[in-house]
Amino acid sequence: MKQDALFASLRDLGSVIVAYSGGADSAYLAWAAHKALGDQAIAITADSASFPESHKRDAEDFARGQGFRHEYIETREFENPDYVKNGPDRCFHCKDELFARLDEVARERGIAHVIYGVNVDDLGDYRPGQGAAKLHHVKAPLVEAGLTKAEIRELSQRAGLKTWDRPASACLSSRIPYGTPVTIENVKTVERGEEAIKALGFRQFRVRFHSDLVRIEIAPEEMERALAPEMARAFTAIFKPLGFHYVTLDLEGYRQGSLNAVLRT
Repeated sequence: MKQDALFASLRDLGSVIVAYSGGADSAYLAWAAHKALGDQAIAITADSASFPESHKRDAEDFARGQGFRHEYIETREFENPDYVKNGPDRCFHCKDELFARLDEVARERGIAHVIYGVNVDDLGDYRPGQGAAKLHHVKAPLVEAGLTKAEIRELSQRAGLKTWDRPASACLSSRIPYGTPVTIENVKTVERGEEAIKALGFRQFRVRFHSDLVRIEIAPEEMERALAPEMARAFTAIFKPLGFHYVTLDLEGYRQGSLNAVLRT
């Protein structure tokens, strides 16, 4: 069984730091590392403006509920001009900063390996952060065990992990189109908008920041509700005060990595 292989490979690592965001993949990996290694596994979350406060609370709650060690570490990607200019390699600079900081902690504490929650399905997408992981020799136990996203969700559900059906997520900077500088101000604007949409009861969505225009992506199965006239009024009431002149709903709906479309044209 793939989960048995995962546990065996984690035990072989001896001690690990898990790069932990609290999403379905990293939560499952942190849980598995704790099962395999106990206190020799530490989950560490980046304390960054690009990581929503609500996600931090969810990550803390899950760690506390499962009883594994959890800490934060400050990352300073917003001080890096190559990150701020927001080229197609932005994610590389973010993960390079994170893994460099985790490497420091590992050396200071004598921890053998840093690991992260990339899965088999992620390997076919455009993800520059995987290049940073290779540069820092970060291990990918879920890939080594051959686990797909669907299998991780299924195994998480069997284990009673409440993260099993958590919607896919990414850092707030991924909402800003390439070439538009990423700033703490604009990612916090996105965060406020997304928290307001969540409060309306939507589950899977993205707020895409296009200067004075906001493009809202809603999952296809939730689109009918989003198209109701009262929702148009609600979206306008949310985003006009945030400084957007134009409030739009993307009729293609939510799709992962939609801003990468410009890289394929």
